Amino acid sequence: MRVEIWSDIACPWCYVGKARFEKALEAFPHRDGVEVVHRSFELDPGRAKDDVQPVIKMLTKKYGMSEAQAQAGEENLGAQAAAEGLDYRTRDRDHGNTFDMHRLLHLAKEHGKQNELIQAFYRANFAEERSVFTEGDERLVELAVGAGLDEADVRKVLADPTAYADDVRADEREAAELGANGVPFFVLDRKYGVSGAQPAEVFAQALTQAWGERSPLQLLDQGDQGHADACGPDGCAVPQR
Repeated sequence: MRVEIWSDIACPWCYVGKARFEKALEAFPHRDGVEVVHRSFELDPGRAKDDVQPVIKMLTKKYGMSEAQAQAGEENLGAQAAAEGLDYRTRDRDHGNTFDMHRLLHLAKEHGKQNELIQAFYRANFAEERSVFTEGDERLVELAVGAGLDEADVRKVLADPTAYADDVRADEREAAELGANGVPFFVLDRKYGVSGAQPAEVFAQALTQAWGERSPLQLLDQGDQGHADACGPDGCAVPQR
């Protein structure tokens, strides 16, 4: 069974939701049969790469709230994160463009390191003092190499703005086609969708339901051709003259 998760590094509820989903997955009896794929979704796709601003300022401008309201929201998010065992800086974080991080996540997917990299990006953005936005490519290179990627491969992607760009845009178009207008958005076997950072119990129920309703493979009626030669655990049939 495949679970696809549309998310953005700048999304705090994606950070919390991932932890809640993983708690449910860890307790799921068939967890070894579940493939998790992270998909791209930018909350602020039009933001220029060098346009970085404090989170509180961004929130007040985008949602028309006061600084006190924005800070209260950050404190609430910090408490929600702490309940999941996550570190979360409620003050002095910044906000910026995440497109390059999404491109690197597609590189990481090819090397089986996608989960390691997205977790590194989340922790750097929400828990660590150093910014993922103001230090340029070097910060992203450091995080990607720490997650197990080859430095030369990472630098090559960052140096070419077209690398994996189509993959990111394809993910975002697909999210729109599936009806996802916010993240996190979880799709289980392309049959069920779960929106938002739901409690672990909701994810556990969704996993159980999706697993139980998987359709068994239906073989076509092949008539006399149904017993054609094939290879199996005991080897391959050898044609006899």
